[in-house]
Amino acid sequence: MFDAQCDLAALVYDDNDDPDAVLRAFAADLKAHGARVVGMVQTGQCADSSLSAVLVHSGETLLLAQPPREGATGCKLDLSRLQAAGVRVADALTEGADLVIVNRFGKRERDGKGLGFVIERALDADIPVVIAVSRSSFADWIKFAGGMSVKLACDRHALDAWWRNVSLRTAARTAPDHTTVCEVFK
Repeated sequence: MFDAQCDLAALVYDDNDDPDAVLRAFAADLKAHGARVVGMVQTGQCADSSLSAVLVHSGETLLLAQPPREGATGCKLDLSRLQAAGVRVADALTEGADLVIVNRFGKRERDGKGLGFVIERALDADIPVVIAVSRSSFADWIKFAGGMSVKLACDRHALDAWWRNVSLRTAARTAPDHTTVCEVFK
């Protein structure tokens, strides 16, 4: 599914990190500078049943939690809502994108469900992807990605450095008067 030419990054976070804030600020800054960023970033929490995601390309907020049941505490992810949100992201890719942001890698993606199809579609279109991955799920992520992923600290400095590198390579690939060594040997 993935190859060495992909630009796939895992923003690896611990319990005390806030990958959502990092990704939201990153997306906002890229968009302010004219980049087309497609994807979703988590908002809300299960603790109060407000688990949702913001589509970074449209600003729309989509609820991802199942409706609360009487007497229940916390929330449960609604897989059909997650899939519908993923379809919205995948559909937005048809208009082109410079970057795709996926809010989380979790057990659904590990098991072949969730937003894995969004990652595949983006990489098939040579669009870089960044995804938040908890440290406890990182081994599963490496298996999912076939080892073809950059591991980033959950901070803006690491994310910005990765993006500069990716965007320079992308610009070099698309420059009409420049052919890379890799392109010659393909």
